[in-house]
Amino acid sequence: QVQLVESGGGEVQAGGSLRLSCAASGGTFSSYAMGWFRQAPGKEREFVAAISWSGTSTYYADSVKGRFTISRDNAKNTVYLQMNMLKPEDTAVYYCAGPILGTAVVTTGAWGQGTQVTVSS
Repeated sequence: QVQLVESGGGEVQAGGSLRLSCAASGGTFSSYAMGWFRQAPGKEREFVAAISWSGTSTYYADSVKGRFTISRDNAKNTVYLQMNMLKPEDTAVYYCAGPILGTAVVTTGAWGQGTQVTVSS
């Protein structure tokens, strides 16, 4: 089964940017769609963005559309999430996961351990 490791989280001021990375190993990463999710304190985990296996199709939650960009490099088995114009409400633990169907992870899918993003006002 694929293993996922996120990196790139941290603390940034509102309006700033961060780039998250998710490195995959142990599976056929380039064969399936991947996604990013997040969970804020006291809230349920929510979908953020998804990308097709080829990288040609992407989909975003309305709350991040126009500010976040998901991409992937199959040669490096890595998925990225570029986050611009960050807001305090983007503060959460961010997880990558896959394979996904639509905006949900399949039951046999894998999750990373998460990386904290904190946006101060």
